[in-house]
Amino acid sequence: MDKMPKWADVVLIPLISLILAAILSALVILGIGEDPIAAVNLMVSGALGSTYGWGYTLYYATNFLFTGLAVSVAFHARLFNIGGEGQAMLGGLGVALVCLYIPWPHWSLALIFASLGAALFGAAWAAIPAYLQAKRGSHIVITTIMFNFIAAAVLNYVLVNLLRPEGSMDPATARFPEAVHLPSLHELLAPIGIEFSKAAPANVSFLVAVGACIAVWLLIWRTKLGYEIRAYGNSEYGALYAGISPVKITMIAMLISGGLAGMMATNNVMGEAERLVLNSTEGAGFIGIAVALMGRSHPFGVFLAAILFGFLYQGGAELALWTSIPRELIVVIQALVILFTGALDNMVRGPLERIFLALRRGKA
Repeated sequence: MDKMPKWADVVLIPLISLILAAILSALVILGIGEDPIAAVNLMVSGALGSTYGWGYTLYYATNFLFTGLAVSVAFHARLFNIGGEGQAMLGGLGVALVCLYIPWPHWSLALIFASLGAALFGAAWAAIPAYLQAKRGSHIVITTIMFNFIAAAVLNYVLVNLLRPEGSMDPATARFPEAVHLPSLHELLAPIGIEFSKAAPANVSFLVAVGACIAVWLLIWRTKLGYEIRAYGNSEYGALYAGISPVKITMIAMLISGGLAGMMATNNVMGEAERLVLNSTEGAGFIGIAVALMGRSHPFGVFLAAILFGFLYQGGAELALWTSIPRELIVVIQALVILFTGALDNMVRGPLERIFLALRRGKA
């Protein structure tokens, strides 16, 4: 019998963790002489109070959706893929090659094949650590984090020496052709009479990320492969007894995970920058870990957690712009949310489990 109801694990623990993080963040803001209530109001109005703010919140959330889903799929197989940053970098390379070297008649075709290119490059980058784990026993955490640095070096070399336009000093590709520019949410919503900010970077790739959420849910909970991934993640020896190959599950789970991380590039590279630049991922691969932890590796939970972290990013940018709170302190506040929802999960879980057990004994 479970120590607590499912709803408590999915809803109550993250909620309490968020409240604790908010209280501690308020104390930090008070400590530097600022008003925490005014700071929260500014964050809410800046991130959610206008279509411009929503546009940035959804833009960041799209990145976190892809990387959060990537980590979640690996988690289900009990694999800790912290290489989403590098896989997203290489996914950007896949997007750039598809957009620059193939003449596309329309953005919709370009988006389909750019997504495939991004997924292919991201999956290929994840395949090497997956093989080392499955066949050589190398720990997936060590290899994936090392491959983040290798990916950064590879991308730097390719941009500086191979893809940089002649005469340019900027380590970036040329701008993508007009035909492959993705429509923003303003352009998508205007025909149906909904006004949305023209200046916000949110674009059609948000809908692709939502589609990825649905696809991951169907994969994990409605297919034989998803059952095998969950079975292997819950008990390696039980899965072996049932005839499930550890090598197969490790490779497939990591390929899917890397592909999802790579697809983030459809948003930040193809949708927003419209060219490939250095450091285009901006740490989204690592934020994906916190998103997956907070979302309990469920696509719907990942969606809500991605929106929350999108809010924190955009709200934090507003705080840094309009108050004397330094940018570094904004990062501390974001880190507190990650700390309480991820690393300190058991600090909340333990007392709650004892409370629910005591309630059950009282009823008995």
